[in-house]
Amino acid sequence: MSSNESASHNPIPGTGADAPSLSDSAAISGSDAVNLAAEQAKSTAHRNIPGLGDLPIPDDTANLREGPNLHDGLLALLPLVGVWRGEGQADTPEEGQYSFGQQIVFAHDGENYLSYESRLWKLDAEGATVGPDERETGFWRINLKDEIEFVCAHASGVVEICYGQPLNERAWELESASTMVTATGPSTLGPGKRLYGLLPTNELGWVDERLVDGELKPRMSAQLQRVIG
Repeated sequence: MSSNESASHNPIPGTGADAPSLSDSAAISGSDAVNLAAEQAKSTAHRNIPGLGDLPIPDDTANLREGPNLHDGLLALLPLVGVWRGEGQADTPEEGQYSFGQQIVFAHDGENYLSYESRLWKLDAEGATVGPDERETGFWRINLKDEIEFVCAHASGVVEICYGQPLNERAWELESASTMVTATGPSTLGPGKRLYGLLPTNELGWVDERLVDGELKPRMSAQLQRVIG
């Protein structure tokens, strides 16, 4: 396995016209955000991820209204809990530029971490699904100093440890501290940064940038709507 150096500490620069604008993720009043969330909840509050229900411990829940209470230590990550779906843009050395659909699940079981799962599928020029694409799974933790730890495993043969912090109540920035690639994994994937943020519409936007020739360059970005939670 090979280990890459950590990315630089420069803030994430702009990522082009196709990327969601996350710099204004907090540009909405508290009352407006509550009202918008209440309106959206009319179609999402009654849904949850499926569980078998036969374990002697709580099932994961992506709906804060159901299942165990969210651990007090996760309050700074509370807005992420749910299921999010939408579309995004990629520009990778392996595949070039293409569009994708995505689902992200942030769930919990009452313990002091969030489980995370991301599934992508490629889209053609007309927006039709072509087939499966990248997958990720992992866990988010945050300590009393609001330092985020994100352990992420990629189906392509990559394991990353990322650290970061909330930028405000609606945005979170993470940076690779260790990027390990298997022998069959993508040798072109360098360390990088991610920014997640709730947009004024309460959609979840995220941007992933990777270190290429000593410079952070955009790799993926998406804008997702809440469908559960």
